[in-house]
Amino acid sequence: MTIFMDRMLRAAKLDVHLYEEVEADGTTIRQAMGVVVLSSIAAGIGSIGSMGLGGILFGTLAALGGWYIWAYLTYFIGTRWLPEPQTEADLDQLLRTTGFSSSPGLIRILGIIPGLGSLVFAAASIWMLVAMVIAVRQALDYESTWRAVGVCTIGWLIQTLILALLFTLVGGAPSL
Repeated sequence: MTIFMDRMLRAAKLDVHLYEEVEADGTTIRQAMGVVVLSSIAAGIGSIGSMGLGGILFGTLAALGGWYIWAYLTYFIGTRWLPEPQTEADLDQLLRTTGFSSSPGLIRILGIIPGLGSLVFAAASIWMLVAMVIAVRQALDYESTWRAVGVCTIGWLIQTLILALLFTLVGGAPSL
């Protein structure tokens, strides 16, 4: 098994040590981006029944943009609004850890199986959210998991509002 695949598996298993490892290793940014792309492609394939083939390209681009926006918001909220005394992080650390938190999203490819789409996507979303909380807790050096939950929730709400505004401006209907 390659180091990349091992890291994705450990991230999906919610291995706290993996998130510390990628936080500290500046060379893992491309791997983190690769996880986001693979997870997005899996989502696109899993939603072919409802979105068609265009969902793969749109889903991948939207996921990359969403990942960056959420990581930036998380960085800002976690280091400026809700830091703990020991919080010390930079945006790249958040990009690396949150990128790997997309690993559970690979199961969304199973959404292509008729009748399983909604269940698979719901399970993947919950799993990815738990991974995101762990990623944020580790990247921001939080002792409190609840603080990480709060940062993730606030960031998600702001990101959702931004995306809804963008969809409104370009005339599309958001599927939030």
